Amino acid sequence: MFPRLETDRLVLREISREDVDGIFACFSNENVMRYYGQETLNNLEQAEAFVEFFANSYKEKKGIRWGIERKGTHGIIGTIGFNSWSPKHKRAEIGYEIHPKQWRKGFTSESILKVIQYGFDELGLTRIGAVVFTENEASNQLLSKVGFQKEGILRNYMYQNGKQHDTYIYSLIRN
Repeated sequence: MFPRLETDRLVLREISREDVDGIFACFSNENVMRYYGQETLNNLEQAEAFVEFFANSYKEKKGIRWGIERKGTHGIIGTIGFNSWSPKHKRAEIGYEIHPKQWRKGFTSESILKVIQYGFDELGLTRIGAVVFTENEASNQLLSKVGFQKEGILRNYMYQNGKQHDTYIYSLIRN
């Protein structure tokens, strides 16, 4: 059964077919995708494929992705979760995005803190990593704020729109 998480203002829940419009709203937005490492979505069929990908990733224990929903509302404002989940090695990489209309309201940090807690307490992770474009100042600041340590630079690590990008690698180690 897919875990449902709650914070003071948010519900982190399983992503379903009903979330295709919310997925499309985020992943088709140039501002959201600018530092994402893939191209923007062009149609709802691509958003449907994302929903399937997230579901399969969870079934195969390769990742877990929650839809971020504000309490008292209907529809997701973004997603958050673990990619590259390795239960054997007790590690995963965190990833997230949120629609620009919800930026600078603390929703992303609130979600990250809850997902980190879940990763350490319920999944038994000892390491949570993050890979972020060096130019993504907001995400770099956010990760530092919630306790991640910058480990170094991965040169030419991601391609987006045919251009290579350096990324920072971060980690948070369970105490």
